Amino acid sequence: MRYSEAGLGRVFVCRLEDGDRLPDTIEDFAREHGIKAAMVFFLGGAERDGKVVVGPEDGAASKPVPMIERLLGASEALGVGTIFINQDKIPKLHLHSAFGRQRETITGCTREGIEIWRIGEVIILELTNTSAQRRINPQTGFELLEV
Repeated sequence: MRYSEAGLGRVFVCRLEDGDRLPDTIEDFAREHGIKAAMVFFLGGAERDGKVVVGPEDGAASKPVPMIERLLGASEALGVGTIFINQDKIPKLHLHSAFGRQRETITGCTREGIEIWRIGEVIILELTNTSAQRRINPQTGFELLEV
């Protein structure tokens, strides 16, 4: 394990609107407010047809191909993630969420895009005094956290 110590900076309470898109809306907000590192908590609804990455097709592949599921209807959502700048100094959100509808739940990464259904609540806890950032790993193609 590698680690980096950080301090707590600003705290943002955000209300997402119907049709706002994740991760774009949060990444735009982070860029506008100079957020380089943060914890993100998400609670709300997701619109049908949102794309959720639910795993790699083959976990042993050197460059994994993502499996993507679409939400079949408006869903309840709960997620946790992080924001860190990448090697181009652009804030990137890594948010994993669970989406529930009736008795079905899909859990995965929101990087392919979901739209908010009616309302979303996001709390962003800014992290300060850390050099942690995302860098592309040439073996996997993933933007991995470097500390």
